[in-house]
Amino acid sequence: MNVDVFSWFDQVQASMAEDGSLLKPWAQVLPQQLHALFNEKVHGDQQRWLDALENLPAIEGIKTDLQQDRIELSSQQATDEVNAEVKAGLQQLSPWRKGPFQFFDTHIDTEWHSDWKWQRIAPHLAPLEGRTILDVGCGSGYHMWRMLGAGAYRVIGVDPSRLFLAQFQAFKQYAQAGQEAPLNIDLLPLRMEDVPRPLKAFDTTFSMGVLYHRKSPLDHMAELKDTLKPGGQLVLETLVIEGGLGEVLMPEDRYAQMRNVWFLPTCDTLLLWARRVGFKNPRIVEKNVTSLEEQRSTDWMPYQSLTDFLDADDKTKTLEGYPAPLRATLIAEA
Repeated sequence: MNVDVFSWFDQVQASMAEDGSLLKPWAQVLPQQLHALFNEKVHGDQQRWLDALENLPAIEGIKTDLQQDRIELSSQQATDEVNAEVKAGLQQLSPWRKGPFQFFDTHIDTEWHSDWKWQRIAPHLAPLEGRTILDVGCGSGYHMWRMLGAGAYRVIGVDPSRLFLAQFQAFKQYAQAGQEAPLNIDLLPLRMEDVPRPLKAFDTTFSMGVLYHRKSPLDHMAELKDTLKPGGQLVLETLVIEGGLGEVLMPEDRYAQMRNVWFLPTCDTLLLWARRVGFKNPRIVEKNVTSLEEQRSTDWMPYQSLTDFLDADDKTKTLEGYPAPLRATLIAEA
């Protein structure tokens, strides 16, 4: 496959710059953001990942299925030899954390069963048909593809990981090859702080698994609010603890071996935070203890995972003695 990093973003920059587009302010600064990223802050593994994408074989007759839990690429023209080349290339993009994906004959069993989270959240969403969506901390884009499969008009994800970008592009390049019109889905390797404020351009903004990594969770929620059109919907999933209004856990150092965990609120506290930054009708729509079946090591992510971060004798506690991961999803309107 031909790999040209900057061509990946031509379509999204052009669509952002259209007359009347609410994304126009972002289009004006996007080229400078990407130039600084790829020309001045080169990641040590970047070329290896780009080479892996370059070596993925071209395939004709591709069909894409975004309606199933395992989003899928298929083609009757993918021979055994071609499938072996695909698998070898995708292995160069390991570890794969969010999924699952099916690349022709290659099933990528990711660390996270991201489909389980989508199953829990999807029934509570405003219909996604025709909506412009932002996914903050989107990982390799699994949930973005589910959003597009649910009828979204445009999906933009932001996540600074270059590896996640390469994984996303591996799927997109094959998916695009099976389409006549450009796919309105793009991952930008940027941080939330790089999104201009106030943009007020999105119908729905997702932030899943991000809030507890922010030193100032209220600032993050205010940033998210600034991305939304009036009446737009926020979907925020985060770690929480049991307890009452005003209670928050701030780890002394690590939480489940993660260094960058700052605040785990109770659900009532999380709702208060949403009200304080101006969201309307915030509500908790689901709460779930992360199971050892939902997050685990696999052949595609063979390193330590959740079971290694919990107390060996008491799986209700982390290694540090804190409550094991409990996640909740908040939905609110701007």
